[in-house]
Amino acid sequence: MAVGNILENLEKTIGYEFKDKLLLKQALTHSSYANEQKIRKNKDYERLEFLGDAVLELVTSEFLFHDNPLMPEGKLTKMRSSLVCEPSLAGCAKEISLGNYLLLGKGEEATGGRFRESIISDVMEALIGALYLDGGFLAAKTFIHHFILRDYKNRILFYDSKTVLQEMIQTKPGQILSYDLIEEKGPDHNKEFVVQALLNGTIIGLGIGKTKKAAEQQAAYQAILSLSDTQVKE
Repeated sequence: MAVGNILENLEKTIGYEFKDKLLLKQALTHSSYANEQKIRKNKDYERLEFLGDAVLELVTSEFLFHDNPLMPEGKLTKMRSSLVCEPSLAGCAKEISLGNYLLLGKGEEATGGRFRESIISDVMEALIGALYLDGGFLAAKTFIHHFILRDYKNRILFYDSKTVLQEMIQTKPGQILSYDLIEEKGPDHNKEFVVQALLNGTIIGLGIGKTKKAAEQQAAYQAILSLSDTQVKE
């Protein structure tokens, strides 16, 4: 697909039309593509990522501050960290299929870089930086509220699921929580892991992820939903 079409499709997805298309292109340009195309190093996404990271932290802090008026600083900090961590941002990026729009070098493409969490989470921040430069603080804030902070409490539950599940289990003495890797499939650059969460040897959740940790998080989240539903029925 031509670069122009890539940019236009992403603009439609996020509901924002860039005045400076080069900013959007830069936000999507990985260093491997820049090297292959002989583009200057400062024209890949890394500088925009630096800016976007700061804007994201400010907007998220302001939002949580107002949405949780009685919450102490320590819990606000922990909540913010859960929302802006790599897995959380990568999850948000996947929801808008951001990986499909990346400009990657052939080597990075071949090794699965288009859907690597470390890359797409960085590009998410770069996109925020580009929005800030092109449309000001309001454009970046609108994007963050819609694509990152929407349904944020459920997002936090998911990305803190192992901790939350452990805390649930600890309320009942003698309970043993464990995780069991039951399957590992796919080529090295695009593996999938299947993990079971077990309580006293009984399966309470199943998770699939690109890493063992991600699969454990998914399994823990499913276990929380299962246990919560059981408690409600009781």
